[in-house]
Amino acid sequence: MSDKTDAKASSSKAGTGTGVELGFTPLYLQVRQKMLDKIIAGTWQPGTALPSEQQLALQMGVSQGTLRKALDALASDRVIVRHQGRGTFVAEHDQRRTLFQFFKIASDSDGRMPPETLFCQVAERAAESEESQALQLAGDKVWHIHRHRALRGRVLLLEDIMVDRDRFPALDDRVPLPNNIYELYERHFAITVAHARERLKAISANEKQAELLGCDVGHALLQIERTATALNGSPIEFRRTLCLTDHYHYSSDLR
Repeated sequence: MSDKTDAKASSSKAGTGTGVELGFTPLYLQVRQKMLDKIIAGTWQPGTALPSEQQLALQMGVSQGTLRKALDALASDRVIVRHQGRGTFVAEHDQRRTLFQFFKIASDSDGRMPPETLFCQVAERAAESEESQALQLAGDKVWHIHRHRALRGRVLLLEDIMVDRDRFPALDDRVPLPNNIYELYERHFAITVAHARERLKAISANEKQAELLGCDVGHALLQIERTATALNGSPIEFRRTLCLTDHYHYSSDLR
């Protein structure tokens, strides 16, 4: 089947009375969504090798050219990864992926490095209004994860992470939590973080923050608020990180 035939087939589905006007969505994006739905449903688990392009094209009823464009879109979103000579796999939250996709603090001289968790506490509590709104909670309880994270042995980051208690049952039984918390979400709760939206703001350290970070009261800190979302777009996590940026900076690649 050629790309022209694919396009014609897609266009012919519009206005069929189904209420879904597929003709206005490029066919490769329809295929991308079908594949994404399989990943969300758990048909293809993180780390799973996908069938060959030829097999997938047959399954989806499209040309290999259209299928390849759908795979390109999924790879661009880091939902899948390609390994030369090995094939295409559903992405996992290994240390490297988490570091380069979701951790943006870098040394002024040595670039990015994985932070180390020196302290972690998990407690159940009532959600604050901002957290409830960010997480679109149906209930009123969250798990509050508080972490002190270090680079080169010094605590430079204070993290407060809130997740829906009902979506992460018995999370406190997992203490101590692993350093790579997104891998925990994925492996034990079948929840994959796909995207994150962050807001940055400069604040002044209060007395408690200054004590934990080893700086003066009033010292400038970078506050990073993050709302992380799953593959289906639902919010998973609301996180507030305070960062001491002496000799470190926030690094983001714009595309």
